[in-house]
Amino acid sequence: MKLVQITFFIGIAFSNLVSAQIFDVPYKDDPPTRTLLIPTPKAKAVVLLFPGGGGMLRLQDDGSSTNFHTFVRSKNLWAQYGIDAILVDTPYDLGGGMRNSRSIRNHQQRILNVVRYYKEKLNLPIWIFGHSMGTVSVTEFANGGKDQAALISGVIVAGTYRSASIDSDVTMPVQAIHHVDDGCASTPFSTSEGIIKNRPSKSPSQFIAMEGGVSEGDVCGSKAYHGFNEKEPEFIKAAAQFILKN
Repeated sequence: MKLVQITFFIGIAFSNLVSAQIFDVPYKDDPPTRTLLIPTPKAKAVVLLFPGGGGMLRLQDDGSSTNFHTFVRSKNLWAQYGIDAILVDTPYDLGGGMRNSRSIRNHQQRILNVVRYYKEKLNLPIWIFGHSMGTVSVTEFANGGKDQAALISGVIVAGTYRSASIDSDVTMPVQAIHHVDDGCASTPFSTSEGIIKNRPSKSPSQFIAMEGGVSEGDVCGSKAYHGFNEKEPEFIKAAAQFILKN
């Protein structure tokens, strides 16, 4: 299956235009993993963004998505910190709760393919960032063995799902962000807190408790505190600063 590349332009507040690109990363004979790269000149690092819920962004050829996830809303904020941002879609619904498919070989292999592809393409430090159910995707990847872990420079989790954890022998930098008023029962504050408390003493780590913003609708939804609604600039700044420090 051939790699599909589509280029278009999106506006951002601090620059006139930035070239964004859709890349469909092949996976065996199955549908590819669609990704959206929002690059920045002279980037220092790359962050792969894994959304929560069923994980489906349904990225269109022009890069648009009807998904209101926090990563979609904030995708243009990374460039000001010199970080390339990549939204990672999925061709199938990954499910939710204990019935999610984020730890299965198929999904993890797709992540590995995407990591390898961008490692080769951009030759920059790769970070993986998961929100809500997306934290299962990234923590499972980090726990996947030394060879796999060596491909990435660090992990960030936010609004962490209750079953997500990082093994004690994983020594890469880890940051956890959680909203103090997150009302989603599946993403307790203690899970994010616990991931950082369990880090090895010599491993760079940081826990950030965030306040404020606006909460609307489902407490587990993207417009709630759980989704860092109207806290996007602070949310991305915290993650970007940790990436650049490590």
